[in-house]
Amino acid sequence: MAIHKILVVDDSKTELMVLSDLLSKNGYSVRTAENADEAFRRLGEEKPDLILMDVVMPGQNGFQLTRAITRDPQFSNIPIVMCTSKNLETDRVWGMRQGARDYVTKPVNGEELLSKIRALS
Repeated sequence: MAIHKILVVDDSKTELMVLSDLLSKNGYSVRTAENADEAFRRLGEEKPDLILMDVVMPGQNGFQLTRAITRDPQFSNIPIVMCTSKNLETDRVWGMRQGARDYVTKPVNGEELLSKIRALS
């Protein structure tokens, strides 16, 4: 499956801007959400090909949201890449156990992120 549309979920407007800029300059169509409720609204509007998921957010965190999305039959086939400042191995393992397909730590290395996205295509 080719990846064209990416949903970026992060409560930081700065991160949303940086990631959106990086992805759109590399040919991806980007939508953003600042929390779990907004992410589910975006999923209902238009199904993305990939989700970049922050972990530390108010309300439902990225681990919980990843688990909810990957367990929903309507969205379970959308790959999720955790994109977070939580850089411990236990965090990475937990993220993968919630259904994430990959894990990138902030500050994001643009080339690393793009290669991980290409690997999922």
